[in-house]
Amino acid sequence: MRLLIALIFPWLAFFTIGRPFAGILCLILQITLIGWLPAAIWAAYAVSQFHTDQKIQRALGR
Repeated sequence: MRLLIALIFPWLAFFTIGRPFAGILCLILQITLIGWLPAAIWAAYAVSQFHTDQKIQRALGR
């Protein structure tokens, strides 16, 4: 679900993973039409890293 949000509303994806400052920067980037694609790629990457970090924390038992 977060990946879909990252593709449609990239700035919102950052708020769902607890990175509000990056969300604001992404919103500024997304406002420009040319910046929407890089914002979506950046958000999708951040969401995938968030899931990887969660898996590592579960594996370590934290």
